[in-house]
Amino acid sequence: MRRLAEPQVLKSAVIAALISAVLCAPRLAMWPKRPYPLWYAEAVLFFCSIVLWAFVFAWHTEYSGRPVFTLKWKPPLFAAATLAGMVAAIGMFFLVDPAMRLKVPEDYPHSLAQWLAMTLFSFGCSQLVLLFAPLAWLIRLVRNRRVAMTLTVALGVIVWALKVRTLATPLPPLLLLQVLAVRITGSALVVWFYLRGGAALVWWIGLLMEARHLFALDAR
Repeated sequence: MRRLAEPQVLKSAVIAALISAVLCAPRLAMWPKRPYPLWYAEAVLFFCSIVLWAFVFAWHTEYSGRPVFTLKWKPPLFAAATLAGMVAAIGMFFLVDPAMRLKVPEDYPHSLAQWLAMTLFSFGCSQLVLLFAPLAWLIRLVRNRRVAMTLTVALGVIVWALKVRTLATPLPPLLLLQVLAVRITGSALVVWFYLRGGAALVWWIGLLMEARHLFALDAR
């Protein structure tokens, strides 16, 4: 735990948390039923992000042996990540999005500004909460990379399942199984690519995934 208090870890965590807060600001500003002022929501997100980024900078590299950030990708790795992101985006666009857009329209952008805000929020917060920080914490806790990867994927599925339970009408069984299969497979691949290519490679895959919504915007 002493690693969390090291000056270099705290410095890196504060800088990363500040960037996260800036990236999330547009989405928070568009929050229609925001219960608190924007400055308060930003402050809470900033201070919580410091803790989560501290987990990442303190433990990820030490226990995984991989850097958090790198752009030194081998061509086959980058090509595989690009292909995976494109295939996943196409599959989601045709198999999942049409039905899910009717069930949870608030999860889908209706304008270019909303798309940009949602994409930046995913980069600044969602991936930190569901991937970067949990994986770093779990690797340190269990000292086993495969177990940590599995538990990280399970966390994402549990969060998604809790959200599904809040829907006014339940998802049809076939759609539920489709989305569950996509979630598990996609999360496992993203975790695998993260450990081999760092956060930037995950953001690249995420950008490919989010880009599919641009085609739906053109159809409106």
